[in-house]
Amino acid sequence: MAGRKALEVYLDLLSQPCRAVHIFLNHNKIPHTVKTVALRKGENKTPEFTSLNPMQKVPVMVDNGFVLTESDAILKYLATNYKAPEHWYPHQPERRARVDEYTAWHHTNIRPHASKVFIMEVLLPRMMGQPQDPVKMDRALAQLSETLEKLESMFLKRQPFLCGDDITLADLLAICEIMQPLGGSRDILKERPQLVTWKTRVQSALNDSFDEAHRVLYQLQDKTKAKL
Repeated sequence: MAGRKALEVYLDLLSQPCRAVHIFLNHNKIPHTVKTVALRKGENKTPEFTSLNPMQKVPVMVDNGFVLTESDAILKYLATNYKAPEHWYPHQPERRARVDEYTAWHHTNIRPHASKVFIMEVLLPRMMGQPQDPVKMDRALAQLSETLEKLESMFLKRQPFLCGDDITLADLLAICEIMQPLGGSRDILKERPQLVTWKTRVQSALNDSFDEAHRVLYQLQDKTKAKL
């Protein structure tokens, strides 16, 4: 369309939801421009970025002047508006509802619990110089373990992906969160073979886009290992 501006996304790939958006765009070959917003440098608090998102959070999408925040909303918009393969966000009401069911659950379960482990194990010691509290860490790991148990029993069950036989936005959001504690060299799935098999299946479906988005996390993991 004449005069249409290119899709822009504002991302920090150390952020799990940003990686999900990055993977989706690259895997589905949607033309876009990435504007990096380094949270650790406070670039999300500049007047320019705050004008886009007063909450000062990433990701943010700008599509021909249309500004959208929140990864869940962005991914569903992209899947719908850019005609991604139907399996990502199914048209059939019941199948779509299963994806919506997971994403609603995700933001108060997998996301905060996996993030908490990463924050306590990596961000606070490195950025704030705070020593790790073993009691709080054990509690955070216990909460995450309970959440992973629910992920298996409520969503994955015995099917290949979280919402059925095909990969969806639910798997994409979940895998990015589950990878986050790896930044502290913690493999939270090592005693969960069913979830390990699911993770391998998701990575295989995403091909190179998965590793490209997680490169910064792999680098952080290497630094953590070097200090152990």
